[in-house]
Formats: sequence, structure tokens, C-alpha cells
Amino acid sequence: MIYGLPAAPVNFSFMLGSVYLLNYASDVLLVAPGVMGVIYGLSRLWDAISDPIAGYLSDRTRSRLGRRRSWLLASIAPIAIGFAMTWCPPARLDGIAVAAWVGVGVFLYYTGTTIFSIPHESFGAELTTDHHDRTRVFGVKTALGMLGSIAGIAGLALFTAADGPAEQRATAELLAWLLAASLLVLVSLAVVRLRERVDYQGRGAANLAASFRDVMANPHARPLLLVFFIENFGVASLGVMTPFVMKYVLDMADKTPVFIAVYFIPALAGIPLWVRLSRRIGKRKLWIFAVAMLAVGYSGLFFVQPGQAWFVYLVGLIAGTGGGCGQVVGPSIQADIVDWDELRTGQRKEGAYFAVWNFMRKSAYGLSAMMSGLLLQVVGFEPNTEQSEATRLGMRALFGLLPAGCYVLGLMALVRFRLDEAEHAEIRRELDARALRRVSR
Repeated sequence: MIYGLPAAPVNFSFMLGSVYLLNYASDVLLVAPGVMGVIYGLSRLWDAISDPIAGYLSDRTRSRLGRRRSWLLASIAPIAIGFAMTWCPPARLDGIAVAAWVGVGVFLYYTGTTIFSIPHESFGAELTTDHHDRTRVFGVKTALGMLGSIAGIAGLALFTAADGPAEQRATAELLAWLLAASLLVLVSLAVVRLRERVDYQGRGAANLAASFRDVMANPHARPLLLVFFIENFGVASLGVMTPFVMKYVLDMADKTPVFIAVYFIPALAGIPLWVRLSRRIGKRKLWIFAVAMLAVGYSGLFFVQPGQAWFVYLVGLIAGTGGGCGQVVGPSIQADIVDWDELRTGQRKEGAYFAVWNFMRKSAYGLSAMMSGLLLQVVGFEPNTEQSEATRLGMRALFGLLPAGCYVLGLMALVRFRLDEAEHAEIRRELDARALRRVSR
């Protein structure tokens, strides 16, 4: 439980940024969506590039707090300050000045989330070596992170209920203070209460290039790289486009938080089911089923029409039910892959592996956000006015068809993955035997 608590405030801030930042910047801060899309996209690419660096340094860290917890503490300030700069620029700024201010804030925020997320995910992979206990650990983390995302939906509801730009700016300031306080309390609690494995300290690769080579040489890691990129490219497009489509296509702007809640609530409620089913049918088969469900669910979003609230919510329910599976099973499988690497190299490189996977995920988010912002301008989007039929069609395609197509491609990549429970059990037996031999010397 304590391990997963810091994920709540981070997911809270990430939810707001993923879903509402482009719309907020366009309508409230008056930053052109193309400019904001480029800022957001470049910052996420930087975020992705910095991940392997953070992973390598985290793996090699030796400190009194351990190789993960010291990084968690260091992440508090850049996340909180970067969020505040992004959402609360001085009112006197406009034009290039406000765009530059927000740009610096976005880069600082995503640098902070890198400092947090890679050591935190790596820490979870180290808490247990059991094949199924790892699913439980990441299930709890995912559940707490989703609660943070639901809190982000509540924050989004405050934005949509605000009367005009001035009230929206005041809402942003309140949320920035809440984020800073919750980060300080929950991250500090995890650092104080949790302990790290002493035998893992400093056991990373000798250099950054070696970390990359080992990840790319791992036959079990390569298919997942493609899966994470394809899936997250589509999810990011959905997240960015949701407030635009709900407002300008479906005329349901006030229902945006409801739609997102319909996605996250079944995703959260289904976590215990996914944990149990993974023991019965295996992680890989379960994930394949969930990805197929997502492809079907998202494709339906292209066909929604104004006034069809029931259909929007039905599709959100289907997508949310499947979406929770990958967030639970995926990290658990990643931890098993790190064990395969230790068997081959004798090193523990959780940071390197989670960093490279996050590189793919965040690159997908950055590229998708950049493309969404630019394509909105290409199809003639104008803020705060009625859109043309061609513009609405383009929004619906970005909203439904693009995510669905990405999930189909992700499904094709996922069927190539082969590491199962039996092979992992053999790996663990050999690693445990090695550990006993080291202790007996």
C-alpha cells in the first residue's frame, strides 16, 4: 500500500496534463494549439530521452537511502514547481512570453516525473521475486494511481464548471497547491517506511551504452517495446482529443469528466479480477484478450453522434474494463524480463529496462500530442466557435479510429511475446541457487 501511494498525486497531475492542458492553453492562456502541441510534444520527447539516463543512474546509485528512494525525494520540487509554472503563468504575460513560460514549466514538470517514475517503477519490481506477487504489487500501485487519476477527473470537473478564464486560472492555482502538499507528504512517507534490498545496490550496467545493448539483446523485451509505443500513441490521441470532441463535436463539454470517470472506474474496479485471472490463465494470454477488447471499444468512438451519451458511456465502459489489465499485467511481465537479464548478465537493471520501456511510451505520447495539435490546425480548428463538418470528422478520426488501429497493431506485436510462468520459474530457480552459493562462500 505505502509503495503505491506516491503514484496518486503524480497520476493526478498527469491526468490533467494529458487530457486538458492543450485545451486549457488554447482557450484560457491563448497559446495556439499548434504551438502548444509542439511544446508538449518536444517536452515529452525530452522526457523520453532523459528516461534511460535516469534509469542508468538509478541502477548505479549507492546511498544511505538506497538506489531508488533518494531519487523519489529529489522529484518533489521539479514536479510541483513545473506544474505550477505550466498551469499558473503570470496573468501579465501574453504571446511569445506566455508560451515560453509555459514551455519551461512543461519541461521542468516532465523532468521531475522522470526522476520519480523510473526509480518508483523499478522499486516495485524489486519488492518481490514471485511471478504472481508482482502482479499483486503492481495491481495495488495501479489502483492507487487510478484513484489519483480519478482525483484528476474531479479537478477537470472544477475546470469545466469554472465561469470564464479568470475562474479557471484560480482553479489551476488551487490544484497546484494541493499537488505540492500531497507530493511532499506521500513521497516522504514512502521513503521513510519502505526499505530496499541491500544486495541490489550499485548492480547496474557499467555504462549507459551497455544498458541499451542489454535491453535490445533481450528477445523478450523487444516485442514489448513495440507494444508500448503503439498502444500509448493511440491512448495519447484519445486523451488529447477527448475535451475537444466532447465540446465541439458532441456538444457535451459538461459531460467530459463523466466520460473519463466511466473509463477509469471500471478500470479500477477490475484490478482484483485481473490479478486473480492472471494466476488462472497466465499474464500473456490475459493481456492479449484485454488489448483485443480495447481495439473493439475504441473503434466505436468514431461513430458517436451528438446526443448519444449512452453510446459514449458504453464505449468508455468497454475500453476502461480492458485498459486496467495492461496497467497491472504489463509491469509485472517487465519485472520477469529483468530476471531473464540477470540470469544472462548477473546485473540488476530494473532502472534501465523500465526507462527504455518508458522511452517508448513517452515518445508515443509526445509524438501523438504534437500531431494532434498540428492536425487540429490543419483541419481548420478555431477555438471557442462552431467547427466545420470537415473539422469535426477529423476530430472523430483522431478520437476513435487512430486509437483502435494502434491497438490492433499492438495486438499483432503482443502475440510474439513468449516468456511464460514455466520459463520464469526456471529462471528464478537458477537465480536463487546463485544467491545461495554467494551467501555460502
